[in-house]
Amino acid sequence: MAIISTNSSSARIKLTNNQLAMCMLVFSVFVTILQWSDVLPTAIHRLPAEWIPPFANWMDASFNFIRYTLGLETLTRWFAEGPLQFLLDTTANILFGKRRWPNFEPIPWSSIAAVAAVIGYYLGGWRLSALAGGTFVWTALIGQWKIAMQTLSVIAVAVPFAFFVGLLLGITAWKFAWFDRAIKPVLSVLQTLPFFTYLLPAVIFFKVGPTAGAVATIVYAIPPMILMTTLGLQKVSPEVVEAGKMAGCTKWQMLRHVYIPAARTEILVGVNQVIMLCLAMVVLTAFIGMPGLGAKLLAMMGSFKLGRSFEIGVTIVLVAVMLDRLSKAWVVKLPVHFERGTPWWQRHKFLLFGICAFVFFVILSQFNEWFAEIGRRQSWSQSKSIDKGMKSALAWPPVKETTDVIRYVLNVKILNPFRDFLLSIPTFGFIGFVVAGSLALGGRKAGLYAAIFFGLVAFSGWWDRSVITLYSVISAVFLAALLGLPLAIFAARSERASRRILLVCDTAQTFPSFIYLLPAIMLFGITATSVVFAILIFVMVPLIRYTVEGLRNVPPEMTEAADMSGATKLQKLLKVELPLALPTMAVGFNQAIMFAFFMVIIAAFIGTQDLGQELQKTLAGTDLGKNFVLGICVSLMALTFDMAIMSWSEKKKRALGLN
Repeated sequence: MAIISTNSSSARIKLTNNQLAMCMLVFSVFVTILQWSDVLPTAIHRLPAEWIPPFANWMDASFNFIRYTLGLETLTRWFAEGPLQFLLDTTANILFGKRRWPNFEPIPWSSIAAVAAVIGYYLGGWRLSALAGGTFVWTALIGQWKIAMQTLSVIAVAVPFAFFVGLLLGITAWKFAWFDRAIKPVLSVLQTLPFFTYLLPAVIFFKVGPTAGAVATIVYAIPPMILMTTLGLQKVSPEVVEAGKMAGCTKWQMLRHVYIPAARTEILVGVNQVIMLCLAMVVLTAFIGMPGLGAKLLAMMGSFKLGRSFEIGVTIVLVAVMLDRLSKAWVVKLPVHFERGTPWWQRHKFLLFGICAFVFFVILSQFNEWFAEIGRRQSWSQSKSIDKGMKSALAWPPVKETTDVIRYVLNVKILNPFRDFLLSIPTFGFIGFVVAGSLALGGRKAGLYAAIFFGLVAFSGWWDRSVITLYSVISAVFLAALLGLPLAIFAARSERASRRILLVCDTAQTFPSFIYLLPAIMLFGITATSVVFAILIFVMVPLIRYTVEGLRNVPPEMTEAADMSGATKLQKLLKVELPLALPTMAVGFNQAIMFAFFMVIIAAFIGTQDLGQELQKTLAGTDLGKNFVLGICVSLMALTFDMAIMSWSEKKKRALGLN
């Protein structure tokens, strides 16, 4: 019996991942052909409505239990109307005089600009000083001071909250392995959820307006702070830890004086991410009544006032770049140590400069109103002229004809047929295609998760909307690769070109996503082409960046070996450089897909028929269950691609010996 068992087990067919992928592919093609032949049962093409579980109703019941039975809404409303509202009112009063206190005027714009210039000089020198101070000068002169301060007043509250909560949770995850294992899947989901999913719960639990916007912003910005804190503490050198223990430090002293200072760089990188995510989210919270730059930009774009939209867009970009550069300079600036007995004014000279500059311009503003506040009529806004110039340029026959041709070709010849093709694929056939791709790239684990995740999407009841979302993502990423990869390969040929293109990419990554809608709307109007174009320019950044870095980091000995063997430039690129750069490029493709899923939800403002449009509709009511189901669908699709691509990248690195 033992011999028979052994022989039978050895005779079993063991399929490789590629063979399994091929089987799934054949199955999907077969099912699709049956559908096109009108012989496939309707239940196979699309799941019947009676098969769809009422996930939204279940979630609504759960949220109602939490809201009313457990009384969470009472607690959150107290927090929103009490401490949080007080903090928001305080920053708003200080920055722009929302509810003017007796005998207190808001800080003059000139004082804030001067202090920003001093901080910039302290962190990075004259260039950073000019950027920091110049941003506030531009904001004031262009007549956008109040709306900019409305945005920054919320950021001033959200960033400290997100920082401290993320720091505490990161320390907890570092200290307790079980908590780290439990929170990582949650963080993965939170980082892939569309921003609309954050907005409705905030509105329901914290009321419409700045309080809901602040809460959504805080929750949205916490995950990277947790991850970077945990990473930094885990990387602390054992020698440093041993030195602290030998010095007799207590557990608290070890954390305060050893671990956190040693993890300073990673923690400050987390702070940078928190600041940028807070700015991005606070602009997007215009959808739930948050005043400020986002609300004004949304209103101007809706009325197609291109000049005003352009000026506000420039302001958002300048603020984003300024905050990014200041926080990055803080990361790399090392603490300065002074000898014992150094006078206080020498140790804190920049603080004194900042105080003196602040007081000087406060006094000056009392004698000249121009240094205190610049009204709309006194501003240097050129929005009408810009609007007229842009509309004239867009109406210029060569430009109009070109955009019309691009719009026609993309809409009629490419995008609509591709969308219809994807929608024609039966549900199980579509899942089979996704599983086949995941098996081929990431292996059986990625294939299993793909089947589960897309199966859940199919049973959500929003399959067609999900497919349309995927159509936009795939189209944009494919077109971005066609345009971006040749540019990245060209830039990687020289150090100067690489440095310049990476600088452009770094700068573009600081732009809030709303900004990318402007050129799309200006060129193509409110069309499907605008949606794809907005996503395209947004996702080109990681594609170009990681391709350049991958090609520039190819080991020199490999390229030298190719040169010695007499390979041409094209042969060296195709046979040596690109294969070795593929793992890094895969990270760029992964980020591009994640960015595309994020941007496609933003593009719902333009007008789409995907999940983003449905998510936007939920903000008009209290349909929290539907909101979460739609958000989870987006998250599950994004996680599927993320797992497959990153698994393939790791396997490729191991195969090439690049780990």
